[in-house]
Formats: sequence, C-alpha cells, structure tokens
Amino acid sequence: MVDDRFFISFSTQCVYNTHVKLAFCLFKYFPFGGLQRDFMRIATEALARQHTIDVFTMEWQGEKNPQLNLHMIPRQGLQNHTQNANFAKTVQPYFSNYDLVVGFNKMPGLDVYYAADICYQSKVKKSKGMIARLTPRYRTLTSLEASIFAKHQKTKILLISPKQQEEFTECYQTEENRFHLLPPGISRDRMAPVNAAEIREKTRAEFNINPNDFLLLMVGSGFKTKGLSRILKSIASLEKSIQARTHLFIIGQDNPKIYIKEAKKLGIFAQCHFLGGRNDVPRFFLAADLLVHPALHENTGTVLLEALCAGLPVLTTDVCGYAKYIVEAGAGKVLSSPFQQTEMNATLRAMLFDDEKIKWQEKAIRFAENADIYDLPKYAVNYLEAIYKGVS
Repeated sequence: MVDDRFFISFSTQCVYNTHVKLAFCLFKYFPFGGLQRDFMRIATEALARQHTIDVFTMEWQGEKNPQLNLHMIPRQGLQNHTQNANFAKTVQPYFSNYDLVVGFNKMPGLDVYYAADICYQSKVKKSKGMIARLTPRYRTLTSLEASIFAKHQKTKILLISPKQQEEFTECYQTEENRFHLLPPGISRDRMAPVNAAEIREKTRAEFNINPNDFLLLMVGSGFKTKGLSRILKSIASLEKSIQARTHLFIIGQDNPKIYIKEAKKLGIFAQCHFLGGRNDVPRFFLAADLLVHPALHENTGTVLLEALCAGLPVLTTDVCGYAKYIVEAGAGKVLSSPFQQTEMNATLRAMLFDDEKIKWQEKAIRFAENADIYDLPKYAVNYLEAIYKGVS
C-alpha cells in the first residue's frame, strides 16, 4: 500500500533551489479536462520555481503560456490508439535532452508518470468480453501501459488515488517503491466566498431558475463516463410536478447530441441546459442545490471536492476515488456498487426534499476549511526535485 509518510517527507515548501530542465508530455491539452488542469497547475508551480518546461503534445486548445516551450507533434494514424503510439515513438529521441521527463499519459521512456487515468487493463477485464482483448486497440494501449507499470520498469509513479495502486499491481506486479501518493489538488477559488448568497441569486436569475426550483449540476468532460445518462433517467423518474421544478446544468466539453436525443425521448429536454466547457464553474457550484456525479468509473473525481469547498452537497458512486471524502465530510450520499438505477432514482428524490440539506452544506464547508486537499502541485514539484537530486 501507499506509504502515508510521503506527505511528511515532501512538505509543501520548496525543498531544493535547483534549476531542472523538464519535458512534459501529454497527448492533448484543453482547458476543461481534469488531467489537463492538473498538468497546468503542476507546470505553473514548476515555472514559479524557475524550472524550464518543454511541452510535447499533438493538440493544444485554449491560451498558451509563453513560459512553456510548446512542441506540436503531428498526428500519425487514423485511430486514437495508433496516434498515441506514434506520438510516443516520435518524442522518444528528444528525451535525452532533459533532466526529467514527466508524462501525463502512458508512454515508454518516462522518468515520472502522473497517474491521472485508471488502469486500462483492469477496466477492460471488468467491463468487456474476451473479444475486446483481441483488438489492436487493446494490444496498443496495454503495451503503452505496461511500459510504465510492468515489473522492472524504472518509471516513478505519482498516484492521486490509493485504489489505483491495487489495480496496477494486480495487473502488472508493479514494485511498491515506485508508487508515491499525492494529496488532492483543489484550487482555492472553489471555496465559497463571503458573497456566496449574492452570486447564487444572480446566477439563478440569469438562467431563470426560480428560488424554489431544484438546480442539479453535473460537471465533467466525458458525459458517458460521468454518468449523464443515469442522471437523465433519474430526473425522468420524478413525479411530473417535481420534474417541472427540477433543472439540470451540464458543464463539460463533449458532444451532447445523443444525450439531447435521450432527454427529448424521456420528456425532460426543457429541464436540461448544456452549457459546454466553461471558465466560470465556481459560480455554478454556489447556484446549485446538488452535484450529481454517478460515474461509471472515476480515478478520483476532483469535482466532488470542488463541490464540498463551495458547500454543495453531492450524490455520487463509490467507484470514484474521492467518494470517501463525501462520507468523511458527511455532506451527501454515495451509491454502492453494483450500480442500481432504481437506487439512484430513490436517493435523488430523497435528497431533494431532505431536511438535512442545510447541515450537509455546513459540514461541507467545515470539511473544506480543515482538510489537506489543496497542495497537489507543490507536492508534485517537490517530488520531481527530489528525484532530480537522487533522494527518492
């Protein structure tokens, strides 16, 4: 298991005043992905410590930080897994120019891998049939994964969820001493400000949400994985009189086409607002009554902690790595596995009318004030510095 002493050994203070030449590799950057946001926060921390960073990627969306030396690698291949494998091959010759090579996606040749993604092999074994394991996609993605996690590989692994270690070790027999656990990395702008009530009122008024209506919030790119279809079914299960008072805001960068079709089929399209990826997410945490995040699988679920910081109760599933914090805070409900749609339907309805809502909000804010959930970038860069110095 992960050694909790890591948090003591690598404090949030800058440990080494040493310039490190870093290469950061990721397949794709866009501003609204969890992996991408972590990448940018870690990069920003490293830049603040005067380290240099060259970024290798196939795609960049959004603003470019002039302090990052960006290298755009052309896509090669028609399918995503082929493009990823070709990217990994193309960037290999550059790695010798750097003190440390840090990957945010799985590929060979890394000194450090930031494990934002779940174990692919474990996921396929649990959710797919044997045929899926015979495809070129499976062979390619497991090969990329094995290049990091297979026994006797040298890559150090930064975990953001303790349960990851169990899955990777089961599939690849990865040595325990290569895993290092980071605390969550929640941006402090998610904490409820002193004028939270005013922001709530203005945001709801902007979207014509009445004070007595229910506003549900879903945040996350990757609508299928985050469980959007499950949410739509739950809203459709409510009595018509409650449906009319219930609104769902969907924030995230994904194609909404099939979910718009599903919402129309269920007769709840008028209640669903697809808002796309946004940079003003904190105000929606304040405006909502409940974060709904019934993910099918989720390495961490940073949005769960962001909701707690804003005082927003949460309904989620136990497959999320950070679901334990909802239980610890006592600020919502966690659905057990295997997922049952009827259980979610009943839980959602109960939460909408539960007298505990005010207490959930208070508990969430109290948890956010005292929990160590904000310093992932500092811990991560401390660890990179420690590896460079050869003390880890």
